[in-house]
Amino acid sequence: MAEMEYRRLGRSGLRVSLLSFGSWVTFANKDQIDTAKDAAECLQIAKDAGVNFFDNAEGYAAGESERVMGAAFRELGWARHEYVVSTKLFWGLHENVNMSNTLNRKYLSQAIDGSLERFGLDFVDLVYCHRPDRRTPIEETVWAMSDMITQGKALYWGTSEWSADEIRAAYAIADRHHLHKPLMEQPEYNILHRERVEKEYQRLYEDIGLGTTIWSPLASGLLTGKYLNGVPEGSRATLAGYEWLRDYLTDEGRNKKVAELKVIADELGVSLATMSLAWCAKNPNVSTVITGASSPDQVRENMTALDVMPLLTKEIMDRIDLISLF
Repeated sequence: MAEMEYRRLGRSGLRVSLLSFGSWVTFANKDQIDTAKDAAECLQIAKDAGVNFFDNAEGYAAGESERVMGAAFRELGWARHEYVVSTKLFWGLHENVNMSNTLNRKYLSQAIDGSLERFGLDFVDLVYCHRPDRRTPIEETVWAMSDMITQGKALYWGTSEWSADEIRAAYAIADRHHLHKPLMEQPEYNILHRERVEKEYQRLYEDIGLGTTIWSPLASGLLTGKYLNGVPEGSRATLAGYEWLRDYLTDEGRNKKVAELKVIADELGVSLATMSLAWCAKNPNVSTVITGASSPDQVRENMTALDVMPLLTKEIMDRIDLISLF
């Protein structure tokens, strides 16, 4: 397998593996990775392949994903300097007027403490505002996130699914008050979802040195090709709480594009999934591609995307563009 590449996260000095490992949907799910032992096996396979960044969020399995990952770190006995770990805050775990769907100071200051307790860690490397909160002044959020860094509870902060205007506003506030600036954004990015990363954020890469830790590189599994003939039993679309995905994954127009993309993957002699991961990684403005897996074998397959990258010549990339952009 090709050697892992490490890219700087934005303009920071922190380097993250080009392929990383995330726990959304899979961790603390009785049908997928439910225990620290199962999680530890997947984490170790990823680390052996060179992965150093492990993504999580307070909202994943209502905090249980953080518990499972933290327990797995302890079971593996990894030294804290060996890995980069993240959490994301916004949705909240309590149905309280000040503690859910918000980025106010009260929520953020308590939420980070809860995440650290569940992880069993003194700090996280990266912390994100998981969604924008248009009811809280951005200035309040920026001060609260900067204070989190100053207190040593996190090392860098960023955003997830914020607009370019919102990111720029947060950066300007931090710059004006000499606060810790937002460093990275975690947007959805894949062959079928390109506009924000490739166009909306384009000026931000150069202007403020924005890093990106992209999620859903396989479009929630659509770009594996397994939904071409309907919804297979045990797939993500059959999981409780993910019924909303079914219409997306069975959309006739999207699956027509997936079928055309699969022809290219078959010609290259690789899986559609690894081609799709490699395609994301080819974008120089992508700091890391967050991969997900529900089994050790899936982790191993995902890591082979490094071998696929050299196969994606300009001609192949142009053919993918013709399918995905038109």
